[in-house]
Amino acid sequence: MGERRVVHLVDDDEAIRKSVGFTLRKAGFVVQLYTSGVEFLQNADEAETGCVLLDMHMPVIDGLQVQAAMAERGIAMPVVVLTANGDVALAVQAMKGGAVDFLAKPIEKASLLDAIERGFARIEHVDRRTAEQAQAREQIAALTPREQEVLEGMAQGYPNKTIAYDLGISSRTVEVHRASLMLKLGVQTQADALRIAFTAGMGKGPKK
Repeated sequence: MGERRVVHLVDDDEAIRKSVGFTLRKAGFVVQLYTSGVEFLQNADEAETGCVLLDMHMPVIDGLQVQAAMAERGIAMPVVVLTANGDVALAVQAMKGGAVDFLAKPIEKASLLDAIERGFARIEHVDRRTAEQAQAREQIAALTPREQEVLEGMAQGYPNKTIAYDLGISSRTVEVHRASLMLKLGVQTQADALRIAFTAGMGKGPKK
């Protein structure tokens, strides 16, 4: 992720937008302001990836509805929710929906910045995970189709004998394919081969 860190502040209260926006800008963040959940969702698909600071109490569409719409549309930006004091139940619902944290108004500066930093830590984790998945898939794509089938069997936890039976080959041939695929993947242990397989999304089918 680059140096530019964007916070999307969604709140219908102008005073909150001004005060929180000022605090975030002073801390080095780029702040995009939205006066409603509707306005944010109208722009969210094209919005720069960042952390969303989302008020729970807004007209037309409340924070939980915005959060649900983001999930439905695959907008994977981390969310920190803003609630009025005493809205614990609402905050819990938001956390169950994947929110990073919730902040009760009036908002303390230290808590605000800490929550936003954790939001960006989640983005960095996702970026790193995405890069690892792409690398693992590229490595597996270099294997022959048969080697990929053997690796899938390994990821399912099958012994050589079962893999051999499923593929209609001998156990010895499975061993040859295992040795070859591990060499191509640049690993020396089955655990390392499986780590690459799982990172690439293998082994998710139903085990027999």
